[in-house]
Amino acid sequence: MKTKEVTLFGANGLIGESLLFNLIRDKHFEKINVVSRRLISLKNKKVILHRTDFLDSNFINRIVKNSDVVFVCIGTTMNKVKGNKKEFRKIDFDISYKIAKACKENKVSNLSFVSSSGANPNSSSFYLKVKGETEQSIKKLNLYSTYVFRPSLLLGKRKEKRLGEKIAQSIMPLFSFIMPSRYKPISSIKVAKAMVRFSKIIEPGFKIFHYKEMN
Repeated sequence: MKTKEVTLFGANGLIGESLLFNLIRDKHFEKINVVSRRLISLKNKKVILHRTDFLDSNFINRIVKNSDVVFVCIGTTMNKVKGNKKEFRKIDFDISYKIAKACKENKVSNLSFVSSSGANPNSSSFYLKVKGETEQSIKKLNLYSTYVFRPSLLLGKRKEKRLGEKIAQSIMPLFSFIMPSRYKPISSIKVAKAMVRFSKIIEPGFKIFHYKEMN
């Protein structure tokens, strides 16, 4: 049976951009709602563009209402929010949780969202702590089906410049053979393709996918 409608939050990042490209190409998906803070220059008969600041819960509810699958690829870095932890949490935790609540209220079949390798609510790393708290809070909502994708360093070309990440992308693949599999760098394209692939196999429960499953 075809998935009639999906919603994608965050199509401007590495994974979100690849995910949108794959959704458009896949005949399994007939209608794609794309929700973004920024304007996206795209014309495709399958895609409906929605621009929002994510503060309006009623708006989010309306968008996900008829979706079979909701994809969330929203995230930022401490550098982009200039070290403001409150602002970081508002983006990485609050928005994702608000979307998850809307999925619960509208009985969406599957929520698939991007987290991070090492996510842990007890981590000493603020970044990983927030990612872990996000996962934990969404799990407590007890949605019918939730898929969490935990990539480590993402390989791919970003629109914005991230010097530290660019250096890591050059060096880390050289040592990936000695790393535990879940910490190996992975292509954003592979993560996106995995999200599309698993969204066609909706299973109940809360499932976490690491490098091995995504690769």
